[in-house]
Amino acid sequence: ETFKRTTKYGLAMLMSTDENLQAYLQKILTQVRHWLMEGKVTRLVLAISGLETGENLERWVFNVEQEKALGDPAPVCEDDEPVERECTKSEKEIQGEIGAIIRQICASVTFLPLLQEECTFDLLIYCDKNAEVPTTWEETDPRYITNAVDVKLRSFTTFIHRVDTCVSYRDTMDLDDL
Repeated sequence: ETFKRTTKYGLAMLMSTDENLQAYLQKILTQVRHWLMEGKVTRLVLAISGLETGENLERWVFNVEQEKALGDPAPVCEDDEPVERECTKSEKEIQGEIGAIIRQICASVTFLPLLQEECTFDLLIYCDKNAEVPTTWEETDPRYITNAVDVKLRSFTTFIHRVDTCVSYRDTMDLDDL
C-alpha cells in the first residue's frame, strides 16, 4: 500500500508514502511557497490526463489573487492614524476554509465522470513574467479540455491571498441521451 491515513485540516485523508512522489511534490511546493510570498503566483492547475491516451480528463484550477503584500503597513484613516486591521483571520479560520474546499473537492465525485483508465497528473504554475524559473522546469500547454464542463467551487481568502477554485472535466453526456 502506498498510502497512509492521516488528519489534515480537521479531515481524515490518505497521503502517499511514495518517496519519489513526495520528493517531487516537496521540490515544487518549496518553489511555489517562495513565489507566493513574493506575490508572483497567479494560478495553480492540477491537470489529470489518461496515461495511455494522453487525453486531458480533469483540470483543477486555483486562481490566486494577491490582496495585500506581506509587510504592507496597516490602512490609515483620514487623520493619519493607523487603523486596526479588521480583515485578519486566525490560522484556525483559514485552515477551516481550506478544509471546506477539500470537503467540496471530495464531494465532487458525485458529479465528475468516473475515470476509466490509469491517469497521470501535471502541476502547472502560472507566474508573473519576472519570476525566476528553475532551469529544470519547462513550459507546457495549458491542458485545456475539449468539450469541457466548468464547475466553480468555493473560494477563500487569507487577506493576503484570495483563492478561487474551479474544476473542468470532459462532458461525456451524449446529446442523443437527452
